[in-house]
Amino acid sequence: MTQPIITLRNVTKRYGNHTILKNINLTLESGKFYTLLGPSGCGKTTILRAIAGFMSVSDGDVLFAGQRINEVPANKRNVNTVFQDYALFPHLTVAENVAFGLTLKKVAKAEITERVAKALKLVQLAGYGDRAISELSGGQQQRIAIARAIVMEPKVLLLDEPLSALDAKLRRQMQYELRDLQQRLGITFLFVTHDQEEALAMSDEIFVMNQGEVLQSGSPVDIYDEPINHFVADFIGESNILPAKMIEDFQVAFGGHQFECADAGIPDNEPVEVVIRPEDLALTTLDQAKLTVTIDTQLFRGDYYEIAATDTHGNDWLIHSVNPAEDGETIGITFRPQDLHVMRFGEKEAEFDARLETYEELEDDGVDET
Repeated sequence: MTQPIITLRNVTKRYGNHTILKNINLTLESGKFYTLLGPSGCGKTTILRAIAGFMSVSDGDVLFAGQRINEVPANKRNVNTVFQDYALFPHLTVAENVAFGLTLKKVAKAEITERVAKALKLVQLAGYGDRAISELSGGQQQRIAIARAIVMEPKVLLLDEPLSALDAKLRRQMQYELRDLQQRLGITFLFVTHDQEEALAMSDEIFVMNQGEVLQSGSPVDIYDEPINHFVADFIGESNILPAKMIEDFQVAFGGHQFECADAGIPDNEPVEVVIRPEDLALTTLDQAKLTVTIDTQLFRGDYYEIAATDTHGNDWLIHSVNPAEDGETIGITFRPQDLHVMRFGEKEAEFDARLETYEELEDDGVDET
């Protein structure tokens, strides 16, 4: 097993009586794209600052390639940061901005010229070296900030919401470019965002944070399909979250009915919550329905209809369908066992992972995938 490039071990950060980070443990491997995802104030940027060396931690250790770096100053760590405001120097040319760190390190001029040209080519701005920063668009300025970071040849690149100032179309384009750049460079990216769509699109692994804690980590598919609790399910995409009872392994009850599901390892008759994504619900005739709902309203979203409905128990439903419905219509909805995800109250990630292992051992016998 290769040595992790970054490890946070029991990291806590306090300001007076206020705890910003609560016993953070995470591991970053070399050459992957990681994202810290969560609402404003949850501690994402504080983790970046701890790794970069811009602040000390109150407790715990920050390790780089297995070596403790708590006391190593920021300019001695082999990491670079791209800030939200880019922090470019308006009085310097593009090339001078990119070369700034190399100049401070007194690198030979010939090497600076070569490395700056290479960095500008990587961010698709070759030939822009003599331009003024004021002549660049927002997307181009963002690329220059990245070029200035990667020209230092860091092992880890930290990105603190660098796309937040861009318009929606440019932001989407830069998502592709950042992901492509990370794969071409082969270094570790740690990206901070509060935008769940951005995190799902770009990441190899996501750390979902709230109130100074990492609630869940995993691949985008794992986080989306198997949220650990109500917060994660609600924060990552759109969800139908309903009160339920776990009858037994692979059987859950909600909305006045009992259904087959794909979860196991939860005590019988325990109160739980069930998550069903809107795209996993299908409209059907009343005689084929698993549940009956009344259509409240619908919006046309271009490639699907977003339908709001209510069942006879007063539960609200959000349905994404390629077919429209009529306001006020009573209609059936259906879903597959694997479309239901059961969440326990207060379950920790280690307990959740152990339960998933139980499910994997039993699913061949207990779940019908049809």
